[in-house]
Amino acid sequence: MDSENLSQDTLAEQLLELATKSGAEAAEVYQSLSLSRPVFFEANRLKQLETSQSEGTALRLWRNGRPGLAVAYGSVQAQAMVERALALSQLNEPEPVELLSNSQPFYPDIGKTVPLELLVKWGKEAIALIRDVYPDVLCNGDWECDVETTRLVNSQGLDCYYTDTTLSCYMSAEWVRGDDFLSVADGQTQRDILHPEKLAHQILQRLNWAKENVSSPNGRLPVLFTSKAADMLWGTAQAALNGKRILEVSSPWAERLGKLVTSPSLTLYQDPQAGPYSCPFDDEGTPTTDLVFIQDGILQNFYCDRTTGRQLGINTTGNGFRPSFGSYPTPGLFNFLIQPGTASLQDLIQQMDDGLIVDQMLGGGNGISGDFSINIDLGYRVKNGQVIGRVKDTMVAGNVYTALKQLVALGGDADWNGSCYTPSLIVEGLSTTGRNY
Repeated sequence: MDSENLSQDTLAEQLLELATKSGAEAAEVYQSLSLSRPVFFEANRLKQLETSQSEGTALRLWRNGRPGLAVAYGSVQAQAMVERALALSQLNEPEPVELLSNSQPFYPDIGKTVPLELLVKWGKEAIALIRDVYPDVLCNGDWECDVETTRLVNSQGLDCYYTDTTLSCYMSAEWVRGDDFLSVADGQTQRDILHPEKLAHQILQRLNWAKENVSSPNGRLPVLFTSKAADMLWGTAQAALNGKRILEVSSPWAERLGKLVTSPSLTLYQDPQAGPYSCPFDDEGTPTTDLVFIQDGILQNFYCDRTTGRQLGINTTGNGFRPSFGSYPTPGLFNFLIQPGTASLQDLIQQMDDGLIVDQMLGGGNGISGDFSINIDLGYRVKNGQVIGRVKDTMVAGNVYTALKQLVALGGDADWNGSCYTPSLIVEGLSTTGRNY
């Protein structure tokens, strides 16, 4: 199961040849082969081991300038797939062919697999560390090794592929105290090794903070988003930097290049070699590149695919990705990093006289406008630089762009939350409402 196996498969060449013989002037084949080996724990015990494999093929072609896209999973009937793509092309309007010729045929594999026995050991270790302190807690977990090989071949001579191996884990600790139910969850995504002791420590810290339920704050006061929760803010920033949003002038940053758009303390960027979401090329075959989006608060760049880049009058930034297997490439991010500060999480807390910590949220899918109102699933009250307890039935509302301009402090505890590498941070300008006990 490696990139060499997929590169030796002749299906892609068959599809390209059949498409050309059927009158297509250009075609590309995108292939993905994945192997997943999860280890599941339930109620403190090992529940099951699994192995699942999936394979998908997407053919995109142009005949008379009209694009057609066909997708198949598992075994593929090449002729039928080409005929389906040709039939669909008749329903679409002509468009420019956006294909790349060969740039670099081979990329080294990324990451290393680990044996199932090690995943089981890590899971048991994390559970034991938590239950040593809280024996009444029920822990559930999912420890996983995923291997995915991607290959992209087209009629212009492009043929590139690589294999990506990622380790991930997710754990929840459920604590029932009478009619009070608490669930604390956390996870990791890494290359080569996972750290059960770090995961257990983070969950134990939250359980310690939640020993008492306290009154919620009301009004405007500083809010600390942990690295786990801060991704809610960055989702809006990512949307505002999308080249399509710039083209539509729906982003508030569309006319702001070279101007201050956030606090001067913020620098946002992508790094193709950073962390578990490193990526050598996008889904159009363009090599990914270092790109600074915001430097010291000043807007520097947007991200785009080949089509959007052409429409904006700039080159692609190597950010053409498929939202799903059967989708056309569109501007997307493979990783998104926020340059951290130096303060620990405890240092940030000690800066707050009266504030709120947001650690887990319900919902929170705010749009390009930046306006949001979220229910806090797990949050804590801070008084005089100390966490005094857990808050319940509390909401936070405000605007992301306003919050990013009113940044109080950045933590040095950056971690991966999905494909976003973010530290904890304190912002002002948000409103909180909650119930008093």
